Amino acid sequence: MSVSARSVAKVPFWAQIAAGLVLGVVLGWITRSYEVAWLYTTLDKVGHIFVQLLKLAVAPLVFFAILVSITNLRKVNNAARLASRTLLWFMITSLIAVAIGLVIGLLTNPGAGTGLTPKDGKKPEHAGSWLDFLTGIVPTDVITPFTELNVLQIVFMAAVAGVAALQLGEKAQPLLTLSESVLELLQKALWWVIRLAPLGTVGLIGYAIADYGWDLIGKYATFTADVYIGCALVLFGVYPLLLATVAKVNPLQFFKGAWPAIQLAFVSRSSVGTMPVTVKVTERLGVPKEYTSFAVPFGATTKMDGCAAIYPALAAIFIAQIFDVQLGIGDYLLIAFVSVIGSAATAGLTGATVMLTLTLSTLGLPLEGVGLLMAIDPILDMVRTATNVAGQALVPVVVAAREKILDLDAYHSATSSPVDGFEVREAEQKVTLPPVAA
Repeated sequence: MSVSARSVAKVPFWAQIAAGLVLGVVLGWITRSYEVAWLYTTLDKVGHIFVQLLKLAVAPLVFFAILVSITNLRKVNNAARLASRTLLWFMITSLIAVAIGLVIGLLTNPGAGTGLTPKDGKKPEHAGSWLDFLTGIVPTDVITPFTELNVLQIVFMAAVAGVAALQLGEKAQPLLTLSESVLELLQKALWWVIRLAPLGTVGLIGYAIADYGWDLIGKYATFTADVYIGCALVLFGVYPLLLATVAKVNPLQFFKGAWPAIQLAFVSRSSVGTMPVTVKVTERLGVPKEYTSFAVPFGATTKMDGCAAIYPALAAIFIAQIFDVQLGIGDYLLIAFVSVIGSAATAGLTGATVMLTLTLSTLGLPLEGVGLLMAIDPILDMVRTATNVAGQALVPVVVAAREKILDLDAYHSATSSPVDGFEVREAEQKVTLPPVAA
């Protein structure tokens, strides 16, 4: 490894991400201000390639992670109880998050005074509906879900395969051994992609600024602030409260341990892409490995407090105000219902368009409203995904604490230092890492 690569590797990963954010903003401003075409294209390509590399691992990663996680439950006492408690807390926290989104939206009226009109909207090419959601779970073949990256169908196939493997018992052991090896291989390859996150940050942030500019952000100032405030309230208000009162542990320790996953989620905008890091930090917080390997992959595809609770609640109010549609108590209850039950539709990928269209179609609001929010979506998606991932690590901690299986010594000793495979540990400074940049 070259001297420059070694020196970069010693820089804390959070500092590399922060530097990428700053450099991206500067390059985006230069590109937009001086119309530098080649820089615009470069930023676009760098960000696009980073996201594509993350997506490349999504389909097999989800399949093998869910399959292995289900079979690992056989090693856990009271597996059914843990699974049901996990799902219950997923729903409880989603309900709290959507309530916060609704309250903020009703207090701030994010659609008022924007200057936007229904003519500014554009109907999305693909819209979600309950019929599509229910019928789309079962694939027509085993290949298409992987080629078209239909995560919900991949989860279905993996769940069926996992349950079948449990029923077969020892006969399925060769398959399980192979699946565990493939999962480790995928996670190792994904670590290399994650190391490129600072470069991806430069491209994604730079392109967003160059393409949309600050003027656009100004039009959506209230809505953008609402999303960030709502996510902040959940992240730094609701989650710490649950940790302190329900799990009865120190909330600061949770954020120390979970920080590598939260910061990567903010940059990558992908819950599934962040999943290997989320698994590592959750284990580091003292949650048993066998339970973590089930709860985190399950959460990465269904637990979306940012994308599927706060955001659609605020977006529905925003779009209703733009299109001059009055929402009533029944509509707000429907938003809560969709957020709690339909969050699997977001499937852990970047963006929350499917969940938003599902919410709008349920309320009978014009789907053209989605087009009003597409331009600002990358900026909103960062904090949404960070909230998602924090919740995906939080629930296993809460459940493990309540079930008396949380390793409190490990929890109280958790730090914000990077996890194994994600960054060089202090005791392993001589480990060779792949170069961050060419």
